[in-house]
Amino acid sequence: MNKHGILNSEICKVLADLGHTDMIVIADCGLPIPDGVKRIDLALKIGVPSFIDVLDLLNEHMQIEQVTIAHEIHDKNPSVYTQLQPKLPADIVINEVSHEQFKQLTKQAKAIIRTGEATPYANIILSAGVIF
Repeated sequence: MNKHGILNSEICKVLADLGHTDMIVIADCGLPIPDGVKRIDLALKIGVPSFIDVLDLLNEHMQIEQVTIAHEIHDKNPSVYTQLQPKLPADIVINEVSHEQFKQLTKQAKAIIRTGEATPYANIILSAGVIF
Protein backbone atom coordinates (compact mmCIF):
# COMPACT_ATOMS: atom_id res chain seq x y z
CA MET A 1 0.00 0.00 0.00
CA ASN A 2 1.25 3.50 -0.83
CA LYS A 3 2.12 5.60 2.21
CA HIS A 4 1.22 8.84 0.43
CA GLY A 5 0.58 10.21 -3.03
CA ILE A 6 -2.04 8.85 -5.36
CA LEU A 7 -3.98 6.00 -3.77
CA ASN A 8 -6.15 5.21 -6.80
CA SER A 9 -4.52 2.19 -8.42
CA GLU A 10 -5.96 2.88 -11.87
CA ILE A 11 -4.52 6.40 -11.97
CA CYS A 12 -1.15 5.11 -10.71
CA LYS A 13 -1.08 2.49 -13.47
CA VAL A 14 -2.00 4.95 -16.22
CA LEU A 15 0.68 7.42 -15.06
CA ALA A 16 3.31 4.68 -14.91
CA ASP A 17 2.47 3.56 -18.44
CA LEU A 18 2.55 7.02 -20.06
CA GLY A 19 5.04 7.80 -22.78
CA HIS A 20 5.96 11.12 -24.35
CA THR A 21 2.90 12.89 -25.82
CA ASP A 22 0.42 10.35 -24.40
CA MET A 23 -2.75 12.06 -23.17
CA ILE A 24 -4.92 11.88 -20.06
CA VAL A 25 -8.20 13.79 -19.80
CA ILE A 26 -9.62 15.25 -16.62
CA ALA A 27 -13.35 15.64 -17.25
CA ASP A 28 -16.41 17.11 -15.66
CA CYS A 29 -19.22 14.66 -14.96
CA GLY A 30 -20.95 15.42 -18.26
CA LEU A 31 -18.22 14.92 -20.84
CA PRO A 32 -18.99 11.94 -23.09
CA ILE A 33 -16.38 9.19 -22.87
CA PRO A 34 -15.67 7.52 -26.20
CA ASP A 35 -15.95 3.75 -26.55
CA GLY A 36 -12.58 2.08 -26.14
CA VAL A 37 -11.03 4.77 -23.90
CA LYS A 38 -10.33 3.77 -20.30
CA ARG A 39 -12.75 5.42 -17.87
CA ILE A 40 -11.55 6.14 -14.36
CA ASP A 41 -14.67 7.29 -12.58
CA LEU A 42 -13.97 9.27 -9.42
CA ALA A 43 -17.35 11.05 -9.29
CA LEU A 44 -18.94 10.58 -5.87
CA LYS A 45 -21.57 13.31 -5.94
CA ILE A 46 -22.03 16.70 -7.60
CA GLY A 47 -18.81 18.63 -7.08
CA VAL A 48 -16.81 15.81 -5.47
CA PRO A 49 -14.05 15.51 -6.37
CA SER A 50 -13.67 18.81 -8.12
CA PHE A 51 -11.89 19.33 -11.42
CA ILE A 52 -9.26 21.50 -9.70
CA ASP A 53 -8.61 18.90 -6.97
CA VAL A 54 -7.85 16.24 -9.57
CA LEU A 55 -5.77 18.65 -11.67
CA ASP A 56 -3.70 19.55 -8.60
CA LEU A 57 -3.00 15.88 -7.91
CA LEU A 58 -2.03 14.99 -11.48
CA ASN A 59 0.05 18.14 -11.85
CA GLU A 60 2.05 17.02 -8.81
CA HIS A 61 2.70 13.51 -10.15
CA MET A 62 2.79 13.86 -13.95
CA GLN A 63 5.33 15.50 -16.23
CA ILE A 64 3.03 17.70 -18.33
CA GLU A 65 4.33 19.14 -21.60
CA GLN A 66 1.18 20.77 -22.89
CA VAL A 67 -2.54 21.02 -22.23
CA THR A 68 -5.61 21.38 -24.37
CA ILE A 69 -8.83 23.09 -23.29
CA ALA A 70 -12.02 24.13 -25.05
CA HIS A 71 -11.99 27.86 -25.81
CA GLU A 72 -15.62 28.04 -24.63
CA ILE A 73 -14.33 27.88 -21.03
CA HIS A 74 -13.47 31.62 -21.21
CA ASP A 75 -17.12 32.67 -21.60
CA LYS A 76 -18.97 29.75 -20.03
CA ASN A 77 -16.77 29.05 -16.99
CA PRO A 78 -14.35 31.92 -16.30
CA SER A 79 -14.09 30.93 -12.63
CA VAL A 80 -12.54 27.54 -13.39
CA TYR A 81 -10.33 29.07 -16.08
CA THR A 82 -9.05 31.65 -13.56
CA GLN A 83 -8.28 28.83 -11.08
CA LEU A 84 -6.66 26.74 -13.81
CA GLN A 85 -4.09 29.25 -15.03
CA PRO A 86 -1.85 29.49 -11.92
CA LYS A 87 -1.89 25.69 -11.53
CA LEU A 88 0.10 25.25 -14.73
CA PRO A 89 3.80 26.03 -15.20
CA ALA A 90 4.37 29.42 -16.83
CA ASP A 91 6.14 27.87 -19.83
CA ILE A 92 3.53 25.21 -20.60
CA VAL A 93 1.88 25.23 -24.02
CA ILE A 94 -1.89 25.79 -23.76
CA ASN A 95 -3.81 24.75 -26.87
CA GLU A 96 -7.36 25.97 -27.28
CA VAL A 97 -9.83 24.22 -29.56
CA SER A 98 -13.59 24.15 -29.93
CA HIS A 99 -15.49 21.86 -27.58
CA GLU A 100 -16.39 19.64 -30.54
CA GLN A 101 -12.69 19.33 -31.47
CA PHE A 102 -11.89 18.64 -27.83
CA LYS A 103 -14.35 15.73 -27.76
CA GLN A 104 -12.73 14.30 -30.90
CA LEU A 105 -9.27 14.51 -29.30
CA THR A 106 -10.46 12.54 -26.27
CA LYS A 107 -10.68 9.47 -28.51
CA GLN A 108 -6.86 9.40 -28.49
CA ALA A 109 -6.51 9.56 -24.71
CA LYS A 110 -5.03 6.72 -22.67
CA ALA A 111 -7.66 7.43 -20.00
CA ILE A 112 -10.39 9.86 -19.03
CA ILE A 113 -10.71 10.66 -15.35
CA ARG A 114 -14.32 11.59 -14.60
CA THR A 115 -14.72 13.97 -11.69
CA GLY A 116 -17.81 15.16 -9.87
CA GLU A 117 -17.35 18.64 -11.37
CA ALA A 118 -20.70 20.01 -12.53
CA THR A 119 -19.70 23.26 -14.19
CA PRO A 120 -19.48 23.69 -17.97
CA TYR A 121 -16.29 23.06 -19.95
CA ALA A 122 -14.27 22.01 -16.90
CA ASN A 123 -12.22 19.60 -18.98
CA ILE A 124 -8.54 19.43 -19.86
CA ILE A 125 -6.25 17.18 -21.86
CA LEU A 126 -2.83 16.71 -20.28
CA SER A 127 -0.09 15.64 -22.71
CA ALA A 128 2.86 13.87 -21.12
CA GLY A 129 6.33 15.28 -21.34
CA VAL A 130 9.60 13.55 -20.51
CA ILE A 131 11.57 13.83 -17.29
CA PHE A 132 14.98 14.07 -18.96
